[in-house]
Amino acid sequence: MSDTAKLLSELIALPSVNPAFLPAGDVRAGEQRVADFLAVIAARAGLDVEFQEVARGRANLIARLRPQGRISRTILLAPHLDTVPPVSEDQFVPRKKGGRMYGRGACDTKGSIAAMLSAVSVLAKSKQRPSETEIIFAGLVDEENAQAGSRALAAGKLKANLAIVGEPTNLKVVTAHKGNIWLQLETRGKSAHGSRPETGDNAVHSMARIVDLLETKYAAYLRKRHRHPLLGQATVNVGTICGGTQPNIVPDSCVITVDRRTLPGETENGVKREIADFLAHENLRATFRTARTAPCLPMETDASLPLVQQFLRSIGQRKPVGVHYFCDAAILAEGGIPSVVFGPDDISQAHTADEWISLRSLERAKEMLVGFLSSQS
Repeated sequence: MSDTAKLLSELIALPSVNPAFLPAGDVRAGEQRVADFLAVIAARAGLDVEFQEVARGRANLIARLRPQGRISRTILLAPHLDTVPPVSEDQFVPRKKGGRMYGRGACDTKGSIAAMLSAVSVLAKSKQRPSETEIIFAGLVDEENAQAGSRALAAGKLKANLAIVGEPTNLKVVTAHKGNIWLQLETRGKSAHGSRPETGDNAVHSMARIVDLLETKYAAYLRKRHRHPLLGQATVNVGTICGGTQPNIVPDSCVITVDRRTLPGETENGVKREIADFLAHENLRATFRTARTAPCLPMETDASLPLVQQFLRSIGQRKPVGVHYFCDAAILAEGGIPSVVFGPDDISQAHTADEWISLRSLERAKEMLVGFLSSQS
């Protein structure tokens, strides 16, 4: 087993489930044990290590490979340390089978962690150490929930000329991804006895019409509207619905949550107005609330930027691609760091009951990063 695969295996065996998805006090929660483990490896490789506290017991790991001379540019490698919960405890036992490594986080994103830190370690121990380019490995907390780690990093003093955010992209450089708005819509009616429904006003019935409108006419409108060259069209999905208390009472309230994937240039207020106009046109009414406390913005980085072009050329990719999911790249880009997304294997393997990563893809990711980073002066 290669050093990179061994590192990945060790990372899988260290649970780092986002605390938002577990009961208080669960021993599997939090990223600190992974951050501490990686800090030791980074220090042994000769990197300068520090922690950026984000919340109690949760800190971003910052490991710097300083250049031989003055710093003329900085490249940031930024995978996240947290995972979603396991389907079973077996997912914390790494399994190597048929050229794959199985386990929770293997793909999302402990594979990126292993490839990125291994690449920086190779440079630190070799004669290929850049002369003027600082390379920073930042293991970020909380990506799977509220992105508190990347928000803290972006709000701090750390600046970079390019961030490479670790996510499974099939080893493609991604320069654009969609944003994500969660909206809560509520209809109000009038309760009445189930034997005399005509004396009440059924909020569930009103909401049913809204759901149908969103999933048909509004969804069709989004499909026909402007298409982004890398991301396609914006989308809408009604994910949850809750209304009424029991069958013999006319419900006076019904609530849905809506997932609206946004394109670069779209805003939350604009999306709300757009949906409100659709409802008004059909004489439907609902109150709106935002179901997320922090914005999940779309991202688009100029692919003509010199470092982006260098990265594309170094891995033999002609044009950048886009992805439909949201990640830390948007937060860092909003904070002023031009960002791309890159990592081994495919997002379709993330969060699954048999999450896995191709070991060949893992090794290729490390080699590609070493090639790009070693080309920096």
